[in-house]
Amino acid sequence: MFLRKFYWILAVLVLCLSACSRPPQLADEDIVVPSDYTYVIGPGDSLNIFVWGNPDLSTNATVRPDGKITIPLAEDLLATGKTPAQLARVMEKILSKYVRDPQIVIMVQGFQGTYSQQVRIIGQLSGGSSGGGSSLGSAGSLGSGSSGLGSSSGGGGSGFGGGSAGFSAKSFPYKKDMTLLDLMIQIGGLGQYADGNRASILRNIGGEQHRFGIRINDLIEEADLTANVKIMPGDIIIIPESFF
Repeated sequence: MFLRKFYWILAVLVLCLSACSRPPQLADEDIVVPSDYTYVIGPGDSLNIFVWGNPDLSTNATVRPDGKITIPLAEDLLATGKTPAQLARVMEKILSKYVRDPQIVIMVQGFQGTYSQQVRIIGQLSGGSSGGGSSLGSAGSLGSGSSGLGSSSGGGGSGFGGGSAGFSAKSFPYKKDMTLLDLMIQIGGLGQYADGNRASILRNIGGEQHRFGIRINDLIEEADLTANVKIMPGDIIIIPESFF
């Protein structure tokens, strides 16, 4: 009898502490939608570079981990942090030494983006990956099986395999007007042990990082569209495990 009462009191204390530690819910005033959002090139992006009237100079290039690319007549050209148009103007200035009035168009493929514009999500996620995001899976195994390095199941992103705990991490390039529902569709849902209503979002506002609560369970299970908040470039979403 004493032990039963002790465990009951302990459970109440845990629930109270959990409720007290929850961050404030994300409100409309915490959402500043970037009206002038423009995609910025990041490491891993594939670039299709077209030089008008000069097919020998037109090429494809992948941005290296150091943020640079190599093109005909130019080596170690910094691409990361620039928009496609900005990079094209830089290339035109360089190639103008060899070509008269070069006109360049750059098309981005295989979007990765810079870290500052990526949306990252970590915690109790479903086992499969989707939408082309790179992923990190279960902490306890490497690869898609019980051991060894491998790739995640879909999306083309390399990853650490999904264990029974469902812990994983994924990143996606930000898309204009992205919402929490869009992000859930991309990741394929939550893991079976996830507590979506205790999830939180870390957001940079005015150069400072703030933490807000979000209600993923209400959005998915109750179709409560008031929980469908806007996602911003650089957001980090953390989904904890449920208490049993």
